[in-house]
Amino acid sequence: MYGDRFGGYRDYGNEAPVKVGERYRVRIESLGKGGDGIAKIQGFVVFVPNTQVGDEVEIVINSVKRRFAFASVIE
Repeated sequence: MYGDRFGGYRDYGNEAPVKVGERYRVRIESLGKGGDGIAKIQGFVVFVPNTQVGDEVEIVINSVKRRFAFASVIE
């Protein structure tokens, strides 16, 4: 798919590469419009509030949508 080759949107169909409750160690790559950190897991966007670009954090997935997920930092 065109977007996948250039790091854009990838259509995962009904199967996102993450599930609610899973934990990951990620690096925050950028910030979203609302200020949330953005990490990517297998190219899939994960929004992580209260983080900054360059942070390496352990997260837990809270909610999964078709094109992105929300996670929180595990303290």
